Amino acid sequence: MAGLSDDLRLLADGLAIGVIRLDPDLIVRYANPAAHVFAGRPAGGLVGRSLMEAFIDRRIEELAGTAGQSGTASGELTLRSTEGLSLVVRARRTADGTATWLTLEDVSELRRLQRIRSEFVDNLSHELRTPLTNVSLLAETLVRESEAAGEQIPARMRDRISKIEVETGHLVQMVSELLDLARIESGRPMLLLDVVDLGRLAASSADRLRLFAERQGVQLVVELPSAGVAPVRGAEERLGQVLVNLVHNAVKFSPDGGEVTIRVEERPPDVVVSVEDHGIGIPRGSLDRVFERFYKVDRARVRGGGTGLGLSIARHVVEGHAGRMWVVSEEGRGSQFSFALPIADPPEPPE
Repeated sequence: MAGLSDDLRLLADGLAIGVIRLDPDLIVRYANPAAHVFAGRPAGGLVGRSLMEAFIDRRIEELAGTAGQSGTASGELTLRSTEGLSLVVRARRTADGTATWLTLEDVSELRRLQRIRSEFVDNLSHELRTPLTNVSLLAETLVRESEAAGEQIPARMRDRISKIEVETGHLVQMVSELLDLARIESGRPMLLLDVVDLGRLAASSADRLRLFAERQGVQLVVELPSAGVAPVRGAEERLGQVLVNLVHNAVKFSPDGGEVTIRVEERPPDVVVSVEDHGIGIPRGSLDRVFERFYKVDRARVRGGGTGLGLSIARHVVEGHAGRMWVVSEEGRGSQFSFALPIADPPEPPE
């Protein structure tokens, strides 16, 4: 056993990850060199100290205490004592309960790069949004004026103007998705303050995309129950983005002359929204990956391309509303993307 202990110590001493062994009173009985560096202590300066004394941070002590009670715990924290070092801390109690092991992984550089990427995407998207919005409005005006001019403008020219409008719409959608990604990665919470009628939201989302669908030769159909549906609580603008994204995707994947159906129904305790197309469908092997960031089933199969972010962002928004999203699809026969959100609790009566 002594040889094994020496081998384990040799292994731990060579790791870039901090390793600490604590007794039941959270006193450090072993700490490898990396742990000393993270704590800002000289070699051997941790052994015999309490965890609180070693790191001067109550959060790491709370993680170790939780692991001592439940078996495991983990979290990410920034140590004020070491100039903002970001550590992922994992704690696990031994099987006999006589000790708790901590591992500390430095993710400071990873978080810095993530912030740089997020800021770059955010700044670039904002810089692109204004000129793209202007180009989109100009393209829409050109389309209307060319249609009003009729035969005075050659059919080939009218077709090209129409394609400019459609492709500009794709670019605007991509920039919106990049802004959403930056918002998600910033960690800003969604404020679920609105009482949202998903039936009305589905109808307004379809109206926003009706012209786009007509340019693609696709008909939009909205099916709502005559009695309406119960409201949900959430961020109406973000839920509208989810619907627009799903309908936009369905139109892109539909053939000319196809139909996209937006359906809203109440299935207590949820309201369920579905967007169904009869387009090319999704191969079975790709169904488990369609909600991954940047994943595309097949770039050549869809008109207009995209970032591969839309479905990932949509699912993030739905799950942020305590909902769920799923897809049913058969290759060559179309797809149905659905999400369910819990019905809002009725308002409390006034006292």
